[in-house]
Amino acid sequence: MPKAWIRERKRDYYYRKAKEEEYRSRAAYKLLQAVEKHGFIKPGDVVVDLGAAPGGWLQASRRIVGRKGYVLGVDLRPIDPIGDLNVHTIVGDVTDQDISSRISAILPRNADVVISDISPSVSGVWDLDHARQIDLARHSLCIAASVLAPNGHFFVKVFQGEMLRNFVTEVKNYFLRVRLMKPKASRSESAEMYLLGMKYHHIKK
Repeated sequence: MPKAWIRERKRDYYYRKAKEEEYRSRAAYKLLQAVEKHGFIKPGDVVVDLGAAPGGWLQASRRIVGRKGYVLGVDLRPIDPIGDLNVHTIVGDVTDQDISSRISAILPRNADVVISDISPSVSGVWDLDHARQIDLARHSLCIAASVLAPNGHFFVKVFQGEMLRNFVTEVKNYFLRVRLMKPKASRSESAEMYLLGMKYHHIKK
């Protein structure tokens, strides 16, 4: 791993802050900042976290939902236990046909919120990376449409690019309010953005 990259990471404000506050990743602050501004996770909520490893968003969600809430993390890799009775994890692939039924079987009730910070393995070929990211976001949307309660919310990572507009249109079929944002904790040079869909309803015919 290049020494310059390591030095830059150690200088990163949110990286240091995550270490100090014992979050597993700096990405926790992206979620916390978005929730602070838009209020889409509340105490007592049931939250599904897709692509949850290493667990930063699990920790942030648990902090918000409190003891009366429930958080389920899904990832291709096993996630080290968070240490809270109301935080559970499973190994699963968001592209598997049975993943929504597996999630629903575990949840205490339909989810209030589905969040997804999934990213593809970046190839360096931008068109390919963008297409893969939108595909993962679309799979996340399908899961959200399956497990969300009415008026639930959806928060997903996307990459800027020509396919994003069509994906935003898709999300608008499911949610009454849709907006794009870039939390302060996202690196300015990164092409990542986040799409928030609020107030889930049945898809328009």
